[in-house]
Amino acid sequence: MKIAVWSGPRNLSTALMYSFGTRNDFAISDEPFYAAYLNATGIQHPMQEEILANQEQDPNIIAENCIGTNPDNKNYWYQKHMCQHMIEGFPVEWAKKCKNVFLIRHPARVIASYSIKREDPKLSDIGFVQQYNLYKKLGGIVIDSSDIRRDPEKSLRTLCDAINIPFSKEMLSWPSGGHVSDGVWAKHWYGSIWKSTKFAGAEGEIPELNNEMKILSEEAYPYYEELKKHCI
Repeated sequence: MKIAVWSGPRNLSTALMYSFGTRNDFAISDEPFYAAYLNATGIQHPMQEEILANQEQDPNIIAENCIGTNPDNKNYWYQKHMCQHMIEGFPVEWAKKCKNVFLIRHPARVIASYSIKREDPKLSDIGFVQQYNLYKKLGGIVIDSSDIRRDPEKSLRTLCDAINIPFSKEMLSWPSGGHVSDGVWAKHWYGSIWKSTKFAGAEGEIPELNNEMKILSEEAYPYYEELKKHCI
């Protein structure tokens, strides 16, 4: 079984990948379309050259790989995908052969976290529109990162039931220091998660944003709200 997990940045996506990565029945892939996205858009990201040198850049080849043979000959294959990477012209029909999971998070929380790592994000950078459009096209399971942080075991049991796999207690913690399947960009983006060994606790109040970031959050919120209606 192939499980395509779709999120925007700063969305608990790496922690969830690490959770599934503790299982010995899962292969893991980390953002396979990242280099293709950078190459096609010309957008400048931290570690640009390393990413482009490290990954396949042809989106059609990547799509074929994503529905190809499990890279580790495991029962399951967890694929962490960033919605903003799937720009116009990139194939998405391949994902209909996967179980699709949409991981959402309140936009104010995403923006507050993302802007620390990369200044002045735009709506297209944070993936809410793309995530909503992918859900409309592919359907699937929606889960909110705040629910996972509030009660990891309950949320992960619910998610495993929804994708028809057994839950494992191993998913509730992981070794510090990263995962063997981390993308080359991990040393820039994954610093805090590398120090972790489990999901962080329940989130506090919605953060206050400055004027521009507040406007961005308000633009993203309707897409989040629509997906929130479908949460398991």
